Amino acid sequence: MKILIVQESDWVEKGPHQSHHLMERMSKKGHEVCVIDYEILWRLHEDKSLISARKVFKNECKAVEGGNITVIRPSIVKFPVLDYVSLLYTHRKEIKKQLDEFNPDVIIGFGILNAMLAIRLARKTPFVYYIIDSLHRLVPKKTFQSLAKYIESKNMKKANRVVVINEQLKDYAINMGANPEKTYVVRAGIDAERYDPNIDGGEIRREYGIKDDDIVLFFMGTLFNFSGLKEVATELAKIKDEKPNIKLLFVGKGDALEDIQKIREEHHLENRIILTGRQPFKRIPKFLAAADICLLPAYNNEIMRDIVPIKMYEYMAMGKPVIATKLPGVMKEFGKDHGVIYVDKPEDVLKKAVELIERGSIKEEGRKARGFVEKYNWDDLVDEFEGILEGVIEDNF
Repeated sequence: MKILIVQESDWVEKGPHQSHHLMERMSKKGHEVCVIDYEILWRLHEDKSLISARKVFKNECKAVEGGNITVIRPSIVKFPVLDYVSLLYTHRKEIKKQLDEFNPDVIIGFGILNAMLAIRLARKTPFVYYIIDSLHRLVPKKTFQSLAKYIESKNMKKANRVVVINEQLKDYAINMGANPEKTYVVRAGIDAERYDPNIDGGEIRREYGIKDDDIVLFFMGTLFNFSGLKEVATELAKIKDEKPNIKLLFVGKGDALEDIQKIREEHHLENRIILTGRQPFKRIPKFLAAADICLLPAYNNEIMRDIVPIKMYEYMAMGKPVIATKLPGVMKEFGKDHGVIYVDKPEDVLKKAVELIERGSIKEEGRKARGFVEKYNWDDLVDEFEGILEGVIEDNF
């Protein structure tokens, strides 16, 4: 089948997310996948031109070797607010063009504005809304969130199918107007070969000066201010003399990075808080192998409440226990006694880690984690998703 995807994020630089894993595997099965994306990171790029040129990226592949995605990036006006206003025009034009030339069998929407445009332009082409976040809550300017919620809700109601990645998001989608009988949960999966608990993490530990008896607490992803990482770093400073063998290893960049660097410098924790920046996706399993305990200490805010980050599955697939705050989506997904240990707030992470160390239960909790996620195989999930798309296409004839 021919699949057209519309989203308001950068397919090339962001991720890999569930969408990359899923769609690259779909392309390997012979389906043609074309993505219309948005240069959401334009403020960070060196090109300071006011209007960006339309770009086409061929043979894009981030998560799966042999994946083949075509990415089309319409031009925008690179100025705050005007970037989204211009998106309405350029994405509308591009969607019309791809409906005529690519002639997709189905459209999948990941965003708000261009999903709205795709639904309006789709004619007889079925539209599937794929939800990995409570979208309107991600809009940076609070003044626009009410409008975004209204549009997102209308998209939910008009979609031929809604696919979400966990049970908590299913409740969210239905509350937003999705038809319960046409709303499906397709979870994130694991690549059992890539994320193998037997991978040796010694190379990474040596590279970053981590000793054999050091206990490494690991986080990967965007370092948001609400990720709870600053609080974990601050608590480490308080117990640095009591538990000298605990180290923090953070892979990624984000708003909290500067503050974490300041905490590290002020408390002389340069050898205890390791900040690697972004790392190539292919190296991530080795970083995970170097860890003892993984972290998701985020605050229970509107952005995190309903979601289950794909990093949770990757942590657990590597046989690592996870210390996480009590996020409703995560708790509903993994429950208790499956290798995820819950704390009330980020400040409690270090105390809980010490408990695991003193009990000698790190490896046992890690085995539970691996055992729980082994059932989520990407091949099965791709077949499930493929079946949903085939069903909506058949219903549309």
